[in-house]
Amino acid sequence: MPLALLALAIGAFGIGTTEFVIMGLLPEVASDFGVSIPTAGLLVTGYALGVVIGAPIMTVLGTKVPRKRMLMLLMGLFVAGNLLSAVAPVFAVMLIGRVIASLAHGAFFGIGSVVAAELVAPDKKAGAIAMMFTGLTIANVVGVPLGTLIGQSVGWRVTFGIVAALGVVGLAGIAKLVPELPRPQGVRLRHELAAFKNAQVLLAMAMTVLGFGGVFAAITYIAPMMTHIAGFSDGSVTWLLVLFGLGMVGGNLIGGKFADRALMPMLYISLGALAVVLALFTLTAHNKIAAAVTIALIGALGFATVPPLQKRVLDQAHGAPTLASAVNIGAFNLGNALSAWLGGVVIAAGFGYASPNWVGAVLAAAALLLAFLSAALERRDGTHGTVVASRTSAERRTAVHH
Repeated sequence: MPLALLALAIGAFGIGTTEFVIMGLLPEVASDFGVSIPTAGLLVTGYALGVVIGAPIMTVLGTKVPRKRMLMLLMGLFVAGNLLSAVAPVFAVMLIGRVIASLAHGAFFGIGSVVAAELVAPDKKAGAIAMMFTGLTIANVVGVPLGTLIGQSVGWRVTFGIVAALGVVGLAGIAKLVPELPRPQGVRLRHELAAFKNAQVLLAMAMTVLGFGGVFAAITYIAPMMTHIAGFSDGSVTWLLVLFGLGMVGGNLIGGKFADRALMPMLYISLGALAVVLALFTLTAHNKIAAAVTIALIGALGFATVPPLQKRVLDQAHGAPTLASAVNIGAFNLGNALSAWLGGVVIAAGFGYASPNWVGAVLAAAALLLAFLSAALERRDGTHGTVVASRTSAERRTAVHH
């Protein structure tokens, strides 16, 4: 594996850290700026919406410049956003910084995946892409808990300063190690947009929004939930995030393993189990051991949906997967934004810090229903397609005969 993949993995590590670390630091940020926890939750929502908007826009812009240069520009944007967050004098400025950083997220993973695949032999493409995404998974096991610990001990501004420094390292690595790659040719925006006329592509993205939204409804407010209800200390939130990260890594590996064998059954099992576990979290949140186990399960079940959902989009948009793939990354973050906002609404309404778990359970159950609907439509369209194909073939034979 070329060293250029290490540079991409470092960038992915920084992006993963800045996306998730805010959840463990919400109480500190809220206290520093004098805002409520639900208001501080807008830092999650704002970042997620920035990814939703930035993924397609930056991906389209990325077709106009060489890929290496685009990756460097994206990392520069990421560094600038995190620096602004670190020095923000008021809450609104920090929110702007979060949005600026988020604009790089979707396109970096979309374009970075293509670059990683081009750096190696054809039989090593999947391994190269996995190598880059390893940075994201490690971020949730090491970067997020460590960033939370630093933020709680020294100050959250230091955490975001360190993340910006990671971005600089990633930028330097890309500049030094990633070779010059030609600007992609033959990319037509109209052709890419045509994929969104496919109902199955839209259903897969809706499943992404709702399924992953279920995870973030609970995890966004994990710090106040665990300290106020389960009775954990502030410092324990770090280790709870480690458990969540380990669950993510395990679930991602399992989801990837079984997505190629039985994609839809994998979705049925993971989404159904996720809905049940999130509903149970309203009860297990009152016990330290049960809460810790539940958090790990939420990470595992939530990320077990990621490979099959991403593959589902790529399969259904097989003629023009680039933009659809980037938009699906945005769909994950749209789910984050939706659930973070809904979780803040139910907390602000006085239902308590455990109430977002019910929101998550409903969202995951809705995603499961969409999975059943998608499979039913596929069976119907598949049968119809066979009939049409047979009829067309028969018509061709008749025309030749005449």
